[in-house]
Amino acid sequence: MTQRDEQVYIGHMLDTANKAIEFVQGITRDDFDNNELLRLSLTHLLQVIGEAARRVSPSFRATYPQIDWKAIVGMRSKVVHDYLNVDEDIVWDTVINELPSLVKELENILNSDSFM
Repeated sequence: MTQRDEQVYIGHMLDTANKAIEFVQGITRDDFDNNELLRLSLTHLLQVIGEAARRVSPSFRATYPQIDWKAIVGMRSKVVHDYLNVDEDIVWDTVINELPSLVKELENILNSDSFM
């Protein structure tokens, strides 16, 4: 895999995470619980983030151990293969509490000397 491929996947993760965060701006947990379209949208965005992370090479992942690649890819697998049992508490928590720090890490990677 080329550095350009890695950059595309990292950029896609970043764009998608930012979109999920944008979707919940000003939204309460009750709003989330009562909005099926929002719940499905956020679940799909987490799936997309996980799919992009799954495509990042193992050597690249090893270079950035501060990102929990296994958990991100695992979330994707859960959504895709066990879609009847997706825990909406986890979806909400992930978007609200985990994605902002992931965004910062991904921005750091894209702004690092290795991509300049």
